[in-house]
Amino acid sequence: MIAPDKKISDGGAMLAASPKVSDEEVAGEVAKLVSYVVFLIVATGLYVAAIGLPVSRWEPLGAGAFPKLVMGLLAALCLVAIVLSARRLSRWGVPKGWAARIRDFAFAHRLVILVFLAFGLYLAGLRTLGFSIATFLFLLVAQLIAAPRDRRTIVTALLVAVVFSFGLNWLFAEGFTVFLPRGLLG
Repeated sequence: MIAPDKKISDGGAMLAASPKVSDEEVAGEVAKLVSYVVFLIVATGLYVAAIGLPVSRWEPLGAGAFPKLVMGLLAALCLVAIVLSARRLSRWGVPKGWAARIRDFAFAHRLVILVFLAFGLYLAGLRTLGFSIATFLFLLVAQLIAAPRDRRTIVTALLVAVVFSFGLNWLFAEGFTVFLPRGLLG
């Protein structure tokens, strides 16, 4: 909530506002700002991907017209939300100990952050490495991040990664005649 603090000295009747916000409100606004940035990045990536969709002679706008429209609007809304959120945060100022709170939050949620980073690398490398290798690496790394590292869990992680990467690739290719991305090993 913003409450009037003092009169501005220019003689007008305007009041300067000073923020009276709780740390929870600031944390919530920072979380919103981060989510807006993430959505903007995703929308931009999907817009770029939609540019490459093929055009047919029966559709004058092409297959990418609707996805480009939706992602363009989403990106525009995210930009507006980012500007409004940043203005709100700059008006409120930085609370004391904020850097320590961010560091504590990152440390407390390090496993989730590491798994999301590994998943992002998995998605980025899927086309280049192929389904089997990329999935094997992702599953192995994700399990080693989440589980304690002793001989038994490492062997289990290796077996699970092999079965759910190379095994699934074999099942889809031989059982369903669906070929997953092949990557380096063709």
